[in-house]
Amino acid sequence: MPADDELVRLTATEAVALLKRREVSPLELVEAAAARIEAVDEQVNALPIRFLDQARAAAKRLAAKAPGQDARPGWLAGLPIAVKDYNDVGGQITTYGSPIFAQSRAACSDLTVAALEASGAIPIAKSNVPEFAGAHTFNTIFGATRNPRHTGMTAGGSSGGSAAALAAGMVWLSTGNDLGGSLRIPASYCGIVGMRPSVGRVPRPASGLPFDPLWVEGPMGRTVADVALMLDAEAWPDPGDPLSAPAPVVPFVRAVREPKPPRRVGFSPDLGLAKVDPEVAAICRAGAARFQATGVAVEEACPDFSGALETFQTLRALLFATLRGDLLAQHRGRIAPEIVWNLEKGLQLDADEILRAERQRAILYRRVVRYFEDYDLLACPTVAVPPFPIEQRYPTEIAGEKLTTYIDWMFLTFVITLTGCPAISLPCGVTKAGLPVGLQLIGRPRGDFDLLQAAAFLEESCGALGRLPVEPGGGPFSRGR
Repeated sequence: MPADDELVRLTATEAVALLKRREVSPLELVEAAAARIEAVDEQVNALPIRFLDQARAAAKRLAAKAPGQDARPGWLAGLPIAVKDYNDVGGQITTYGSPIFAQSRAACSDLTVAALEASGAIPIAKSNVPEFAGAHTFNTIFGATRNPRHTGMTAGGSSGGSAAALAAGMVWLSTGNDLGGSLRIPASYCGIVGMRPSVGRVPRPASGLPFDPLWVEGPMGRTVADVALMLDAEAWPDPGDPLSAPAPVVPFVRAVREPKPPRRVGFSPDLGLAKVDPEVAAICRAGAARFQATGVAVEEACPDFSGALETFQTLRALLFATLRGDLLAQHRGRIAPEIVWNLEKGLQLDADEILRAERQRAILYRRVVRYFEDYDLLACPTVAVPPFPIEQRYPTEIAGEKLTTYIDWMFLTFVITLTGCPAISLPCGVTKAGLPVGLQLIGRPRGDFDLLQAAAFLEESCGALGRLPVEPGGGPFSRGR
């Protein structure tokens, strides 16, 4: 069998191909992942909750099944994955990064994880998260997750543990979810690929707001092809999520097998909303220009996002208060101050603020629909600032401009959330300090397939393949494949 080091270097697509041909077994991959976690996670702290013995048992059960299971699109054939600690894995704890839920154990896997398990995935660990929400992964239970590319910097969040585990080669795929950028921001910061699919594309866990259109589940991987493979594995409708859509007629992996450039791309460094770090803007402008080098028209253009900042803040606060507001009375002292602020903001909203936000979101959506009549794709930076020091709770200014709230710096992702459009972050360069920068590509409504085609085309142009995994602190993996 291949050595553990060779196995963890594989992309998910490559590993699944070997599994399907039975050239490697699920158990061998579980053991390779376990060895890699043991070797590097002490430096990164990406996967604090592990259940390797259960994964080994699942691997043996899958290996005993008769061949032919790969008839289902997205069949992962026994590939080990990490699951974000906002999702339930049957029999394991789900803490949400909060001491309030530190001993909360799930009776069964949630809809998202169950879909992946039915597609042949083997959960082996839970990835670290911020408390309830946020884009810097730290909490009082497990501490902070460090960026494998620079362990003094944040991995982003809230899917920070997932992104760090992927970048460091601990797993081949990992779950993520996204409200204001929780898939896209850590993907940008760790130099991996994260996709926020269209609302309903992936069934979501049961919640107190099943009809909420802001929050989605989505795939995280090292390449666009890996993300497409995982999306096929997840994209199975379930009546438990009233917004879940039918499975796609054409598998998403077809998109990356047939990469296709868009006809016309609009680029904006800031979406006309706020300041962006100049180095980040320059790197992303150069990334978008790679489309132009292949004959694609790239122009400075974006929809009118006026009013979007206030709209998202209001709708997010309303969501927080609905889901977690009842915790304040009993647990206020055990909740991070930023989350307390967000809960109180939601509880204090009046009807006029909520109505204004809903109306403004409708206006924004109509603007976006008109924009995509002329453009196939919108490109912009994923994050307005590069990864920041791990000791810092959140950025307080950008290019000299002071910020007001703890999520202001996430504006480039959270205003896209309001549109419902699919979006993907893929690596497009590094800063002078060697920190990754992601380019965010946004597709038209329900345009997941076309978005993946364009992202795969740009990934080939950027030469992003072969850079992962990295070795925290330097080493052979930092030189690529």
